[in-house]
Amino acid sequence: MTIWLIILGSIYITTLLSLALYSKRRTKSTNDFMMAGSNIGLVLGFMTFAATLFSTFTLMGMPDFFRHHGIAAWIFLAVSDGGMVFLIVWFGYHLRKKVSEKGYQGLAGLLHECYKNKLAGYVYFLGAFVFLIPYVAIQIRGVSIFLNAIFPELLPSWIWASFIIVIMLIYSEIGGLKGIMYADFMQGTILLITVWLIASNCVAYFGGIGEMFAQVEASNPALLSAPGPNGLFSVHFLVSSFLAILLIPVTQPQLTTRLVVMRNLTATHRMAVAVGFFAIMIILPTVAIGMYGAVRYPDATTSDYLTQVLLFDQPMLIASITVIGLIAAALSTSDSQIFALGGEFRSILGGDEKKLMLQTRVAVVFFGLAALVFSILSSDQLVLLARVSFAGTSLMAPMIIAAILSSRPPGLEVVILTATGLLFFIGSLFGYLPQVLFGLRIETFILISLALLTSLSFNYRRKTAGA
Repeated sequence: MTIWLIILGSIYITTLLSLALYSKRRTKSTNDFMMAGSNIGLVLGFMTFAATLFSTFTLMGMPDFFRHHGIAAWIFLAVSDGGMVFLIVWFGYHLRKKVSEKGYQGLAGLLHECYKNKLAGYVYFLGAFVFLIPYVAIQIRGVSIFLNAIFPELLPSWIWASFIIVIMLIYSEIGGLKGIMYADFMQGTILLITVWLIASNCVAYFGGIGEMFAQVEASNPALLSAPGPNGLFSVHFLVSSFLAILLIPVTQPQLTTRLVVMRNLTATHRMAVAVGFFAIMIILPTVAIGMYGAVRYPDATTSDYLTQVLLFDQPMLIASITVIGLIAAALSTSDSQIFALGGEFRSILGGDEKKLMLQTRVAVVFFGLAALVFSILSSDQLVLLARVSFAGTSLMAPMIIAAILSSRPPGLEVVILTATGLLFFIGSLFGYLPQVLFGLRIETFILISLALLTSLSFNYRRKTAGA
């Protein structure tokens, strides 16, 4: 296996750097570097969007989630991602329309222009930083734990994490957004192939899908119904998760940027449909991997289970491909989010373009190092940590949608309310505020409250302006 890893790893890293250098040769301006020339076609657009959206937690977190909480996890992600496709179509149209009027360097800069107040850009940037850095970190942590389990005496997990961050920063700084997109195309393909190879072997172990579910029912029948054996999938959890995932394209800068840089609106809409298809294709096989673990390794720790099912229970070549696939999955999300945060930082600054680009590159390195530190400190609950990230960024959706839909500057009160909501949610995560308010999870309560208050502000100002 070590030989296979050396061969495949060398090919993979060489290809990454080659794509970055190819992109660098085609980069003629700052806009090319930061915005990929804003001329992305359907195939590259949907693959980079999908690879950025589905990451390490898909291959590592979701199977373990199915193993612990059961088949209702399908509702948690697949149904939510299906709904997200429709939002991409609607939001993509209005976002591109607003960008044609205001221009686009980043969502923080666009909010500054729409609200005519820098505070809107700062609130968005800080909110994105607080919730995206941990999300990047869990990608890195997941892979570093896995590599440390494979080679326990070779390197500690923080060295593996550092290696992944360095590789990511090198090709991101060389190739810019276009280089990242080329890498995403390759990495998304590797992830899709890997997860289906493993799932096929898991189903083959049982002798078929029907027998697989029969053995799961015999082992733990609660896995085949909601709310699952641990009671996680309550109505409140599923509704709040649906809203959080639904709003990802609105609130997360790496995805809003990809909506903006598509060649035209038609390509954007077709990309949304393709992403929905990819979502089903990437999540479906994780069900089989999780059910396999529920039968064979019900009491194993997360790291032991993943090491067994993704490595030792697979043929040597597939196990080697899996290792590369995990690294690819971590990089395909981490590079996009770190680079997007750099773009958001740039959009709230001003001054000489050359100096601005230097500051942006330094910021990208800083964000990468921040993710590295957090990856060393974070826990192993990848999916739940990912959900917190989704929920946190979703709270900024009313502020963003108000800016996109309004023909006049929305009120500053919307920005202040959003900042307050983010602080309340962070307080609940640290135990200073309750997790449930008035029968709703606190993130759902805050999101609904922000949506209602923002709507009131929006309508009041529109009527006042009309009068």
